[in-house]
Amino acid sequence: MQEAYRSGFIAVVGRPNVGKSTLINALIGSHIAITSSRPETTRKAIRGVLTTDNAQIVLVDTPGIHRPRTLLGQRLNDIVDNSLSDVDAVAFLLPADQPIGPGDKRILSRLRGDFARKNDDGTFTWKVPLIAVVTKIDELNHAQLVDKLIEINEFAAFSDIVPVSALEKDNLDEVKHVLIEAMPEGPQMYPDDQISEEPPSETIAELIRGAFLEELTDELPHSLAVVVDSIDYPDEDEEDGSDAQRPANAPKPKAQVHVSVYVERDSQKPIIIGRKAEHLVRVKKKLRTPINRIVGCKANLDMHVKVAKEWQSDPKKLERLGF
Repeated sequence: MQEAYRSGFIAVVGRPNVGKSTLINALIGSHIAITSSRPETTRKAIRGVLTTDNAQIVLVDTPGIHRPRTLLGQRLNDIVDNSLSDVDAVAFLLPADQPIGPGDKRILSRLRGDFARKNDDGTFTWKVPLIAVVTKIDELNHAQLVDKLIEINEFAAFSDIVPVSALEKDNLDEVKHVLIEAMPEGPQMYPDDQISEEPPSETIAELIRGAFLEELTDELPHSLAVVVDSIDYPDEDEEDGSDAQRPANAPKPKAQVHVSVYVERDSQKPIIIGRKAEHLVRVKKKLRTPINRIVGCKANLDMHVKVAKEWQSDPKKLERLGF
């Protein structure tokens, strides 16, 4: 008897910097969400599409739930609310190398409000599967991991607890299996080769922001926003008729990707640009291949650094920057 096909949406939640993006990238097998050691890196509800022979699950990478200090912070929390509004299961990420803290308790309380029913005896019954994914297990020895799993088991009535090291690809198949088992029976929603619900411009903008996070580490102002203003493809006539008319050694025309990189203050522009534009040059070089892949042909990345004063607290500027 053939196994029933399963499909659905899973919200990936957890406090900032617990490895949500790293896990999603590892499960999908491609870099679709930014990973960084800096907390609060994710600003979009990235939807990664994982397709297997018997299932398709859409992983919603939520920005880390935190106490908002700016209007941007509040908008990020609103993104989490929208991400949680209609999912078939929740993957709650808890890092093995850190104690369960107030942030985890706040998330659990929020999840109970959305997805649980309180019983007369004070316990909770979950309306959707709540799966604890214990990340960064490569940081612990076996005895420490056993203690951690016991602690997490006592923290909440999880449907399942699965340990993983996304970085080391340790136990990744088991995570896939547990997530698929939590899905209802349903049809395939996306083509086999689609791995993200994000349009190319959003994916490129996030990749650029992630590259600057890696390039500048502590120097980078957190008030960095990236917008892809346009992607201009070569004219079909220019491409199709070019082989006969173009000189033998002339390069084929490239797509032009026009990007604005925003900071909040004039003093932050030199940090992004670097001495003799070294940071812009390195980011362009690092992203050349991924952007060519996303655009579907060779592309030229045209970046300009601009100032949008106090954009994190300005509703109009937030909207213009896509929040």
